[in-house]
Amino acid sequence: MDGNSRYAAAHGWLPSAGHEAGVAALRRTVAACARFGVRALTVYAFSEENWRRDGAEVAFLMALFERALGDELPELHSSDVRLRFIGGLERLPEGLRRGIARAEALTAANQGLLLTVAVSYSAQADIAAAARRLAQAAADGRIRPDDVTPDLLARELSTAPTTLEVGPVDLLIRTSDTQRLSNFLLWELAYAELYFEPALWPAFGEEQLVRALRQYAGRERRFGGRH
Repeated sequence: MDGNSRYAAAHGWLPSAGHEAGVAALRRTVAACARFGVRALTVYAFSEENWRRDGAEVAFLMALFERALGDELPELHSSDVRLRFIGGLERLPEGLRRGIARAEALTAANQGLLLTVAVSYSAQADIAAAARRLAQAAADGRIRPDDVTPDLLARELSTAPTTLEVGPVDLLIRTSDTQRLSNFLLWELAYAELYFEPALWPAFGEEQLVRALRQYAGRERRFGGRH
C-alpha cells in the first residue's frame, strides 16, 4: 500500500491526512475482498525499514494504527473477518500490542476473510529467523541438515499459518506504479503474479481491485512447466 504522502501532497494536505485516507482505502479493499470471496488478504502496513523515518511521523503512524484498529475492529468482527499480525511486533508501543492481542483473540474463531497485517515487517528478517530456528534444531539433534527443504523452511515463516490454510500467494498488487517488492513476502511470492497499479494507495478502491483481478484471471500460470 504505497503513496499516502504523495497523495496528500498532490491535494495540498499534510502527510497525516494522506495516511488517514490510506485507512479508508484499506477499509474499502477489505470489504470488497470479503464480498468477492477472497480467502486471504495480506497487507504491508509498516516495514522494518520504516522505523528510519522522522520520529514524529512514526509516532503519528503508531497512534493511527492503534486508533484505526480500535475503530475498525467491531465492523471487521461483525463481517466475520479474522485478523492476524506478523512482523517485529515487540518494537510496537505497548498500547498497540494490547490492541493487536485483543483483535486476534476476538476474531480467532471467525470463518470469513483472513486479513493479515504486516507491521514492522521484513521478509529478509523473517527468512533469517526461520533459518536460525532450523539451524538450532539441527544443532540440538532434532533434525539433520539434510532434512531442511523448502517446505520445511516455509513452515517456519511467520506466514506459515496462512499458507497452510489457503495455499501460496496468488497475486501481489502494488500501488503508485512502484515496481519493486520492497522486502515484502520475498519467499512467498516465488510464483505469484505481480500487478502494478498506477493509482496511489488512498485512491485505491473496488474499481482498481476488479481491474487487478481481471488481469490476474487472464494470465496463464505455468509454475515453470509447459502446457
